[in-house]
Amino acid sequence: MDSNYSKLDVKDENFLLKTQAFRLISPDHENGHSNRSNTDGLDDEDDLDFDDLSLIFGENKSGSGIYGAVFNLTTSIIGAGIMTLPATMKVLGLFVGVILICFMAILSEISVELLVRFAVQCKAATYGEVVEAALGRTARTLSEICIIVNNAGVLVVYLIIIGDVMSGSLHHMGVFDQWWGNGFWDHRKIVILIVLVLFLAPLCTLDRIDSLSTTSAASVALAVVFVVVVFIVALIKLIEGKIEPPRMMPDFGSKKAILDLLVVIPIMSNAYVCHFNVQPIYNELEGRSPSKMYRVGRITAAICVAVYASTAIAGYLLFGKDTESDVLTNFDKDLGIRFSTALNYFVRIGYILHLVLVFPVIHFSLRQTVDTLIFEGLNPLSESRKRCLVLTFVLLGLIYLGSTMIPNIWTAFKFTGATTAVSLAFTFPPLIALRLSKVGSGLSFSERLLSWFMLTLAVIVSIVGVVGNIYSLKGNSE
Repeated sequence: MDSNYSKLDVKDENFLLKTQAFRLISPDHENGHSNRSNTDGLDDEDDLDFDDLSLIFGENKSGSGIYGAVFNLTTSIIGAGIMTLPATMKVLGLFVGVILICFMAILSEISVELLVRFAVQCKAATYGEVVEAALGRTARTLSEICIIVNNAGVLVVYLIIIGDVMSGSLHHMGVFDQWWGNGFWDHRKIVILIVLVLFLAPLCTLDRIDSLSTTSAASVALAVVFVVVVFIVALIKLIEGKIEPPRMMPDFGSKKAILDLLVVIPIMSNAYVCHFNVQPIYNELEGRSPSKMYRVGRITAAICVAVYASTAIAGYLLFGKDTESDVLTNFDKDLGIRFSTALNYFVRIGYILHLVLVFPVIHFSLRQTVDTLIFEGLNPLSESRKRCLVLTFVLLGLIYLGSTMIPNIWTAFKFTGATTAVSLAFTFPPLIALRLSKVGSGLSFSERLLSWFMLTLAVIVSIVGVVGNIYSLKGNSE
């Protein structure tokens, strides 16, 4: 190795590779000569434009393209949360609900950019690492616990929806019941177990998130098809005059309405949480750079706003005050248009397939975080197939048990939305930015103001959400 590299920290492999890339493109190197004065000047890494070098280096490295990254990030967002949005419209009203959908998307995208910016600054490869660099070891452990609780809760919700739609519930007919009548498929636990073993487990054993780009693209396509079908049905019924006028503003006329409002705000904040997958997606982005990841985040936010707003409006228009916490269960009734039965089956089965394809993306970051927390210091999970498989099957077993104990998705979302989801999306990122801006790239006045606003909002939403959840539980018990 060239003696000029003796000054470099051998542990910093990324910097070494970037130095080599810099030399390869220098004019003197192209002429067959080594410019030692230039390489000596590379001892101070602040002199380099790391964004440019990462693009140069990335050209020779396989990874996910922008659209593959968009699909994976979109899939991290659009999952079961979309099913609760029509019910939030019932509480918030259409006007306030749509405004909140757009507002939360903007805040979430800003927090993703802050996370990427300062993770690159401190060379963090995971969410936990950037938290530790900014806030210390204890905060990292807390953030990893939040990821585990949030992702495990989301995956439990997926299984609950799959079971409710296919097997039915106390108030709704399942797809299997409508097809074949009564049988062993009436038992939600059995159906969930079969789906878990035959479909979910094989996908969850993959050890690279880039391997899920194709399934993520398919899941986004299925979500879009779901939205289009629901929107068309709502439009037809609206033209035929079969839809009651929707409420546009929240109802403050009763104690129950106010409690519902307190509970629904954290659910809305839960809708855009994808921050736990930002670093894995960035790490596998071809020719990665912060600006490229910002583009991924903005495209993703635009897609999610379109899908969320369309679903929320169309679902609430279709079912009005009868909208369920999981709107998918509303599709066991006659929609009042031609081909209603076929459309019902199409919507429900299509979205179940979507959840099956989303499940491994959320599970990926859950498994990575659990491995980091429990087996810190060991070789990467991708290099230990045995540990990867054991962790996968243990986590799937625990998630399955959770799905048999939690009654419905509203119960799960209102607690994770008020605690872990708010922390991951709107508490840790602004704290990271405010702390690390003092030792590196500074924040502008507007960015600092936004960070404090986001942090204040997160605290308010958490307190209001937890209080609302406690009071709603007391009201249900009475």
